[in-house]
Amino acid sequence: MLLSKKSNFFTFIVLIFFFQSCVTKPPENPDNICLIFEEKRSWYKAVMRSEKRWKIPPYVLMSFVYQESSFQSDAKPEREKLLGFIPWFRPSTAVGYSQALTMTWDDYKDETGNSRANRKDFRDSADFIGWYASKGYYQGFERTDARSLYLAYHEGYGGFKKKSYRKKQWLIKVSDRVQARSTKYQQQYWGCAKDLKKKKFLFFG
Repeated sequence: MLLSKKSNFFTFIVLIFFFQSCVTKPPENPDNICLIFEEKRSWYKAVMRSEKRWKIPPYVLMSFVYQESSFQSDAKPEREKLLGFIPWFRPSTAVGYSQALTMTWDDYKDETGNSRANRKDFRDSADFIGWYASKGYYQGFERTDARSLYLAYHEGYGGFKKKSYRKKQWLIKVSDRVQARSTKYQQQYWGCAKDLKKKKFLFFG
């Protein structure tokens, strides 16, 4: 009986380490898009695939991921505090790299046919962000206007048209940071895009 308990405990510990190892770690240099793509080749391919499909530049897409989840695959909004200290419900159903809400994610799966999409999967999240941001592009948004695209991403395109963000100064500041990061990533990306593309073909894409 004692041996069985020890065996079960050992199995439990092994499973914990196994699942931890399966979680994709954030990049070591999140402030440099070139180094991110050098480290995460599969991310580069996913972002290129999303750009080809939805026409949203990689530096805009990656600035969204940075802001939404800090490249954490299992990111979730912090729980609210009941009475100021008791952990309570989370404020939304947002999960994963893109922090997509469950309802919006379901819309994405229905519209694209990607029924097995997982919010904790970077490839699916990159495609989701491209899909959602492209709706703004086809409504007249500039593809490089990360600020406006992010405001619409947060408020919805209906909310953006109603300028609901004007009542949220904190959100305007966040969108400014997203634009600044997108611009920074853009400058970096222009310096390494050719090399990244060469390496993509070198490793057979």
